[in-house]
Amino acid sequence: MSPQKRVKNVKAQNRISQGSNSFQTTLSAWKVKQGPSNSKNISKHGQNNPVGDYEHADDQAEDALQMAVEYFEKGPVKTSQNKDKTLEKHLKTVENVAWKNGLASEEIDVLLNIALSGKFGNAVNTRILKCMIPATVISQDSVVKAVSWLCVDKCSGSTKVLFYRWLVAMFDFIDCKEQINLLYGFFFASLQDDALCPYVCHLLYLLTKKENVKPFRVRKLLDLQAKMGMQPHLQALLSLYKFFAPALISVSLPVRKKIYFKNSENLWKMALLAVKQRNRGPSPEPLKLMLGPANVRPLKRKWNSLSVIPVLNSSSYTKECGKKEMSLSDCLNRSGSFPLEQLKSFPQLLQNIHCLELPSQMGSVLNNSLLLHYINCVRDEPVLLRFYYWLSQTLQEECIWYKVNNYEHGKEFTNFLDTIIRAECFLQEGFYSCEAFLYKSLPLWDGLCCRSQFLQLVSWIPFSSFSEVKPLLFDHLAQLFFTSTIYFKCSVLQSLKELLQNWLLWLSMDIDMKPVTNSPLETTLGGSMNSVSKLIHYVGWLSTTAMRLESNSTFLLHFILDFYEKVCDIYINYNLPLVVLFPPGIFYSALLSLDTSILNQLCFIMHRYRKNLTAAKKNELVQKTKSEFNFSSKTYQEFNHYLTSMVGCLWTSKPFGKGIYIDPEILEKTGVTEYKNSLNVIHHPSFLSYAVSFLLQESPEERTVNVSSIQGKKWSWYLDYLFSQGLQGLKLFIRSSVHHSSIPRAEGINYNNQY
Repeated sequence: MSPQKRVKNVKAQNRISQGSNSFQTTLSAWKVKQGPSNSKNISKHGQNNPVGDYEHADDQAEDALQMAVEYFEKGPVKTSQNKDKTLEKHLKTVENVAWKNGLASEEIDVLLNIALSGKFGNAVNTRILKCMIPATVISQDSVVKAVSWLCVDKCSGSTKVLFYRWLVAMFDFIDCKEQINLLYGFFFASLQDDALCPYVCHLLYLLTKKENVKPFRVRKLLDLQAKMGMQPHLQALLSLYKFFAPALISVSLPVRKKIYFKNSENLWKMALLAVKQRNRGPSPEPLKLMLGPANVRPLKRKWNSLSVIPVLNSSSYTKECGKKEMSLSDCLNRSGSFPLEQLKSFPQLLQNIHCLELPSQMGSVLNNSLLLHYINCVRDEPVLLRFYYWLSQTLQEECIWYKVNNYEHGKEFTNFLDTIIRAECFLQEGFYSCEAFLYKSLPLWDGLCCRSQFLQLVSWIPFSSFSEVKPLLFDHLAQLFFTSTIYFKCSVLQSLKELLQNWLLWLSMDIDMKPVTNSPLETTLGGSMNSVSKLIHYVGWLSTTAMRLESNSTFLLHFILDFYEKVCDIYINYNLPLVVLFPPGIFYSALLSLDTSILNQLCFIMHRYRKNLTAAKKNELVQKTKSEFNFSSKTYQEFNHYLTSMVGCLWTSKPFGKGIYIDPEILEKTGVTEYKNSLNVIHHPSFLSYAVSFLLQESPEERTVNVSSIQGKKWSWYLDYLFSQGLQGLKLFIRSSVHHSSIPRAEGINYNNQY
């Protein structure tokens, strides 16, 4: 019998919690209620029906389970496990059913009370707790009753630890949390127990709301930290408290997001995966569940990305509102809730945004754009923390290169990453859980598996101090960058360009706003600009080295200049006080390129640099005050140096003067007689074909052409011809940076006090 069927019909049986003695009678009555159609089907197919045999075996297992539960409820106290074969038989029955199909909420209710009441020995209680695997959900009333047993101290310390681990692991499967949150004070008092403290901190981290943060609790946490040292679980709870009440906590805490807690799901990992699959619908084949550490993985497991992301289910509304046993207060509390399953349109979201209750399994919001809208607007910190925790654990457990390059389920994991990336693009912000995942998994990544998805995750890293991110991410990425193909290098540069764009958008929009979560944002605008500047210089270093490794590849240079197209417009487009020029190795490679599109792109970038620097200079003159964001004269000098080199090459035919200096003896050895004219807009290798085409249009009957004849009026006509060929970058550069007179010269930017 499937767990859904057992849950659905459990009300037809006598409730075990009431201690009914008529189990066999009730079971017979339940079978009669199946109707005559079932009897006909059984008699018709008989033993030749494998489905019927399977259901019959399930019915037998269900009977055995009910007998086992009844035995435990009424069983002898302090029974020795080794001497009682009946006890062992019933324990095996509960374990087998729980690991195969899970337990109904009523069965969990009874068995939790038995495990924590101390009726049986510690070994029996441990085995019972380890098989507390829900078929669908767990009732919060069961948890409240179980916690009440902790008050009378009937169970051992190891049983308490296991119970808290179970409670954290099953947190998302509890139908609602209102009554559990009322026990916050009891859980907080349990922090004094050193063995329980890590797991209680984890539970409190999931439960904490703003109203739970009190001065006396802050003082207690600080006392514990002074006594135990900087423990990660205490730092986690203090960080959350500091977010809700920053005035109460003056001590400095780590600002980087990290994994504060050990994974409590290890014992139940495979079982919980089956619960998620079961909540989606019936599985095509029986799932073999395993009880053990998380790193044990069946070789032929059916990996399904949809099963990792829970199905949307507002269980606290749909499963509870129809119960006759519901109290009046529960009905009133839930009367205003809007079922998430009925949320179909954006107008519905706006009308019911005040009465939405997010699902207990936060991962389900990934596949629902309306709920992504909701969490983006409401910005509830506990909701985000629950979501980040779920995502951290799921990524760590399912990463195929983190699991020693097991590529068997690569496509499914790729789909899962695509879902995360779509959510990040939708919200226009990265998840801190993904950032932590990148830091942990990059040293094991080979640069091939899920390359596109991995690099997209890199582009959504939340803004943070570059000095902190560099040793964790960029140093490892550089090793792969230099040892991989040119196509990988181009992909990395594209990803870093998108990362820069996301950082710039974040800073330009939110620099004056208080961040929603504790973010590693620099405390000053100057610090933020310093991080962005370091990222740009890092990409410049990568690019210069890559050009040497790839023999000045034109293909690679396109991606590098695409990055600097974003860099050159930071001041105007993003209203941020930053201008960073490209390194000489990139500038001169582009200036001397044989590809016309490269040179045209360089001209456009130089034009935009000029616009940004001119705007910055005018702004400084208007303000007439010294500021930490005034650009140094070195920036203007460097730009003017580049500008002189370009004009000397393309316009004045003085390529090796002030800009690029090459010893005349070396130039003579090249054998080029007219080397001074060899790089202007006529003779430059990238423009030579245009010059020939222009002359052939003028005199199509000529068999030979002399490009040196382009002088005087022909020079102006030739420029118009170049502009008509789509070289808009060249057009903008010449019109903005070249002084049109009898003696062409570059129009640089005055970096002195007078403009």
